[in-house]
Amino acid sequence: MIVVPVKEGENIERALKKFKRKYEKTGVIKELRRRQQFDKPSELKRLRMEHAIYVQKMQQQED
Repeated sequence: MIVVPVKEGENIERALKKFKRKYEKTGVIKELRRRQQFDKPSELKRLRMEHAIYVQKMQQQED
């Protein structure tokens, strides 16, 4: 359960913004969207490989 302490006189919009930020960090929405469709294991492997290649290229450009 997410708890957002609201100080005396604090704006409700600011408290709501804090709540949304904490909720986003938990990853619930991201996990829900990921589970809405099935991805084949071979497709996931291909995406991980593409990401690894991208990261390597970015690291080489920094050097």
